[in-house]
Amino acid sequence: MKNTIFTGAGVAIVTPMNADGSVNYDCLGRLIDEQIENGTDAIIICGTTGESSTLTDEEHVGCIKYCVERVNHRVPVVAGTGSNDTAYAVKLSKEAEALGADALLCVTPYYNKASQKGLVAHFTAIADAVNIPIILYNVPSRTGVNISVETYKTLAQHKNIVAAKEASGNLSAVAKLIAECGDVLDVYSGNDDQIIPIMALGGKGVISVLSNILPKETHDMCQYCLDNNVAEAAKLQLKYLDVANAIFIDVNPIPVKEAMNLMGKDVGECRLPLCRMEQDKIDKLAASLKNAGLIG
Repeated sequence: MKNTIFTGAGVAIVTPMNADGSVNYDCLGRLIDEQIENGTDAIIICGTTGESSTLTDEEHVGCIKYCVERVNHRVPVVAGTGSNDTAYAVKLSKEAEALGADALLCVTPYYNKASQKGLVAHFTAIADAVNIPIILYNVPSRTGVNISVETYKTLAQHKNIVAAKEASGNLSAVAKLIAECGDVLDVYSGNDDQIIPIMALGGKGVISVLSNILPKETHDMCQYCLDNNVAEAAKLQLKYLDVANAIFIDVNPIPVKEAMNLMGKDVGECRLPLCRMEQDKIDKLAASLKNAGLIG
């Protein structure tokens, strides 16, 4: 078995923005410290939730550099370096490695929708270019392409491809993946409403949006699973299920940023083309946060 990057809850951390739309590094630093102080097991920087698709090259590299330095080896830092351009993904992955990232999160190519053969070639090119572990990120609802179990099996033969973030929402497919590749590929839930089912099947944890607002609780949920206390884990999953659903009432990360702002964390708004939710959705989100005791 390859070395596991982390077990438990890794936060897919938001990228806070100033009023002028620039990256708010001071706020990012506070969020990173808060996450670690509350038990978060890894920081995933510049993922989907971090709005990587609208960061400039300089900002993307700058956020990774800042995160690595701020974390200072307290927990693993996983840098999002995926792209639909293989050459650019290789370049960014090499830069993230040079900056000290512990691992990479690489999403399937979006829009151009590679074939399964193309996925193998794409991820192999990235893995050949670096010497740190890679988490494959499967989120077909956003990319239009799904990694098949056969493709996972092929890619898992590479020494640097060690894990998968599964956000397909298909528990049967995740079960098959773990059954056939679980001895060579760690699996993380990519959906906060499926933490317990996936970990009960043998998953190592979650790469979580929910952790942005409930870091301790999300960590505890995973730790209960790791300690084989599924009953207590399930209690937490069900207790915060409404919140986990509410932060996906609109396109991620619009609702989670709104939630954090309602909680006084002042992370700013998303960059266009993502825009603020309609008031009725904000009201539903606020009601969910209030019911969970997260706002007054």
